[in-house]
Amino acid sequence: MIVLDSETTLSDIPPVVWDYRLGNRSALEWILDQYKEKPPKDPTIREQFNTYRFADYKEQVVDFLQRVTTVSVETMQIVEGMRGVMVFAANND
Repeated sequence: MIVLDSETTLSDIPPVVWDYRLGNRSALEWILDQYKEKPPKDPTIREQFNTYRFADYKEQVVDFLQRVTTVSVETMQIVEGMRGVMVFAANND
């Protein structure tokens, strides 16, 4: 389950999604980190240029998470299928 904000929770996410990794974290973790609200450290920049609000992009982020979930599941199915082929090939050598 992913809690996006006080109003939005995504559920029924297949556990295999978290196995599809981009470097050291899952694709979903990467997306969630990139789109969360992070106030700039510099106070001047924070006051004058901090206009990003997650709520303005929530629908696009939810759509993006759904598409990446689909790709992650399908990719992990392909990887598992390749493992079976590799084991079969190794046993027939």
